[in-house]
Amino acid sequence: MGLTTEPTVHEPRRPPTRWPSSFADSRLNPWRGLGGLPREVWLLFATNLINRAGMMVLPFLVLYLTRERGFSPARAGLMLALYGASAIVFGPIGGRLSDRIGALRVMRAALVASGLVLLVFPMAKSFAAVAAMTVLWSASGEMFRPASLAAITHVVAPEQRRQAFALNRLAINLGMSIGPALGGFLATVSFRAMFAVDAITTLLAGAVLALTPWRAFSGVNSEAANRNGESIGSATILRDNLFLIFLGGVFLVGVVFFQHESALPLYLVQNLNLSPAFYGMLFTINTLLIVALEVPLITATSHWSNTRSLIIGSMLFAIGFGALSVIASPAGVIATVVVWTFGEMLLFPAMAAHMAEIAPENRRGAYMGAYSMSLSLALTVGPWMGTQLLAAFGPVTVWSVMFGLGALAAVLMAYAAPRAHPPPAVAVAES
Repeated sequence: MGLTTEPTVHEPRRPPTRWPSSFADSRLNPWRGLGGLPREVWLLFATNLINRAGMMVLPFLVLYLTRERGFSPARAGLMLALYGASAIVFGPIGGRLSDRIGALRVMRAALVASGLVLLVFPMAKSFAAVAAMTVLWSASGEMFRPASLAAITHVVAPEQRRQAFALNRLAINLGMSIGPALGGFLATVSFRAMFAVDAITTLLAGAVLALTPWRAFSGVNSEAANRNGESIGSATILRDNLFLIFLGGVFLVGVVFFQHESALPLYLVQNLNLSPAFYGMLFTINTLLIVALEVPLITATSHWSNTRSLIIGSMLFAIGFGALSVIASPAGVIATVVVWTFGEMLLFPAMAAHMAEIAPENRRGAYMGAYSMSLSLALTVGPWMGTQLLAAFGPVTVWSVMFGLGALAAVLMAYAAPRAHPPPAVAVAES
């Protein structure tokens, strides 16, 4: 072919794109990005780790009440229901208080109060006294959660929120891998010792927050802002239709998620004739995956929008639990746990990050409280619903329903979450 006679157009040379070294380093070492988180996030990490490492009374509450206090199984189970119902009420109260007086104050007070209640709890012997202690314990313990979530949003830059929430969950899961195991040992020795250790670790977690200097929250939740800011009304959430739809998605996916504590063990033992030890192993797989992979996964997907993570996470829950309607082998069950565990790792940090982005600046605690209430309501309704469906209609029905609820949650998340826009990865031109 001959050479063209058209004049050559010299395009200005575009400099090659180079990712920032911090972004490249995070891809090579996904844990490296955590080093840029504020020290307050690490203090919350230590607080949650200490607190959850000592959390052992709640998993053994029914056993304590039946063996030590002579309660019937029905009455002991009622105390767990009372704890959950109290959490529905007091979670939003904790969120509103964090908006009014500061998240740090609420967290400190909640931990100290919870530790003191645990110290006194063994003295309660009658049904009424145990019920009163349970309500006080739930009130103090559950008020901590929305305040801690709100505190993270106050000190972390928007682009780091999902990593911060993932780190928070890492502390919780690490602690929970220790607490129940230690509680099982102490329960064989002395239930009083179990209460004492739980109380001491809770008070120690409160001491970490009380004795460690924190930088003042700027603007949001600062004492000056709360004194001089406008009045905080309760109607803001009720007028936020997209947020209410989002809460509906949170509730539905929570109902699906909490089947791992109710319908799943019954299905494994009664329908598949697998041992309780196998069910316990699934918890270990779930925890190990979260501890090892959640932070790297969140780092690797940090360029995703919250909406994308919410939709994919919800669908992984739907697929993971829904697949049990056609899976009956032990290997297949393990595979489903891996699927919904990845959904858990994507979904929960994205939900908290989305909440932080859509909440008005002086209402973040209230929004986090409503979020906690939705999960507490799911914990109250989900296990009952799953076990009733399993008993009345069988495993195919219950897991098909869970697939439908998870898919519906994904639809609600897709509709309600487009407001979340995390900053994209920045490309830096080479000079």
